Amino acid sequence: MMSGYVRRALSCRNFFMLWSSARQGFDTTHIIRSPINTQIFDNNRDLSVPAANFIIESRRSFAKGRRLKDEAGVSTIEVPPNVGPNIKASAMSQMEAAMAALSTELSKLRTGRASPGMLDHIIVETGGIKMPLNRIAVVSVMDPKTLSVNPYDPETLKQLENAIVSSPLGLNPKADGERLIAVIPPLTKEHMQAMTKLVAKSCEDARQSIRRARQKAMDAIKKLYSSLPKDDIKRLEKEVDDLTKKFIKNAEDTCKAKEKEISQG
Repeated sequence: MMSGYVRRALSCRNFFMLWSSARQGFDTTHIIRSPINTQIFDNNRDLSVPAANFIIESRRSFAKGRRLKDEAGVSTIEVPPNVGPNIKASAMSQMEAAMAALSTELSKLRTGRASPGMLDHIIVETGGIKMPLNRIAVVSVMDPKTLSVNPYDPETLKQLENAIVSSPLGLNPKADGERLIAVIPPLTKEHMQAMTKLVAKSCEDARQSIRRARQKAMDAIKKLYSSLPKDDIKRLEKEVDDLTKKFIKNAEDTCKAKEKEISQG
């Protein structure tokens, strides 16, 4: 690496500036000696401060990195080879998070069928502490119309019952020994319509989140226009678009399945 610094410092232009600086004379009180001096010259002549500083600055500028030139002679900045995959991976991560949020929202909606996740959002207060129901009890499906709620601590059974009754699900669980049995009542027409609207809203929220992830990825790609070949840019943009279409379709299919489940309740 040192040889690279020396070659740069002793290019034709740099050597001329170094030689001119030495001819102008220098104050002997500011003479410095360095290993570079002894490597460049055979005699005992020392470099003045300006000349030595020039070599140091040359080394600094060399260390900052170089610009590349494309076939047209235009300077471009060297880009790490994994920048494209990183942009795509970030977009995928955000889209997956949107799908996870959608699944959580849909699980809160009561349909005519029993689902363990339909009680997850219920908050239970016990011992002065508020916690999600799934932190203090195990919910299981006994049959398509019945849920079983088994608390880890039987002493919390009453608090669990009150929390479920107070929720907007319209459930009325009954104690059965050390567990609760919750029968899922059939949905009314009005309830079905309300649930369908909530599904549509959740689906649109998911679509918007996925599209925001796409826009962030496209903005990041635009910053690479002067650094990557056009073919690579187009390929990366197409991959992000395909990813967006895939996740939006998944979101729509998930919501259609939920709407069908509601209609059959």
